[in-house]
Amino acid sequence: MTPDRLWTVPNLLTLSRLPLAVLLFACIAQQWWWAALATFGVAALTDWLDGVAARRLNQSSSIGRNLDPLIDKVLTGGAFIYLMTVDGAGLMPWMVVVIVGRELLITGLRGIMESHGIRFGADTWGKLKMVLQCVVLVVILAVLGLKPHLPDHVVPGVIVVQTALIYLMLAATIISGVQYLWRAARTRSSVSPIAG
Repeated sequence: MTPDRLWTVPNLLTLSRLPLAVLLFACIAQQWWWAALATFGVAALTDWLDGVAARRLNQSSSIGRNLDPLIDKVLTGGAFIYLMTVDGAGLMPWMVVVIVGRELLITGLRGIMESHGIRFGADTWGKLKMVLQCVVLVVILAVLGLKPHLPDHVVPGVIVVQTALIYLMLAATIISGVQYLWRAARTRSSVSPIAG
């Protein structure tokens, strides 16, 4: 692991997702669904590339472990917030509260653990949650782009699939959040007490 430096290749790739997030939100606001989907695809690619760069260049760091999921949460959480008011997205306010609330809670928890020298990166459930959130966003954006051109008899089936994926993603979001809390409590009990 390299010393904590902000301006490394993986961190620059991570930071590039911030302007991409702004562009994504603008595309959603303007209902440019295909542009939004392309922008999200590029952002997802940078997320994969920053992990590859961190491993191959040996530039993993505490900053990167905290910065990467934080910016992911800005991107995905912001996208869900913008889509919540869009007719046909299939998102209700309580769903977005669950998503954003979980992300804020775990981000704060990760910061506390890392500040005490305890590595608290993503685990299997966290990665599954992120994959499902990305899949749901891709599906929603694609459905919104395709919907005006779909035959009427196809639309109900598409809505069922979209809704099922949303609920599957919500289940993974909740389970991963509970699992992180359990992991933090177990880790805390095995080391010296953490103040605050």
